[in-house]
Amino acid sequence: MSHIETANTKLSLSVFVEIANALEVTTDDLLFDTPNDNISSASSEIIDILNRCSSREAKVITHIVKAAKEALDMYS
Repeated sequence: MSHIETANTKLSLSVFVEIANALEVTTDDLLFDTPNDNISSASSEIIDILNRCSSREAKVITHIVKAAKEALDMYS
């Protein structure tokens, strides 16, 4: 790994895929600097939705999102 990091060895495609698998990310996540952009976009959309909600609606949506995240964590 240190040889790859110091550019003493070229990274083969198979090793690149193995690294992505070990990190549990896609190869696109490693190649393209966009994950934060996707999160920012989703965050902005969620904030926009919440801004259009009553206080009660916002609380319900918050509980739904928390439950969805807990379910995703449990099954991943």
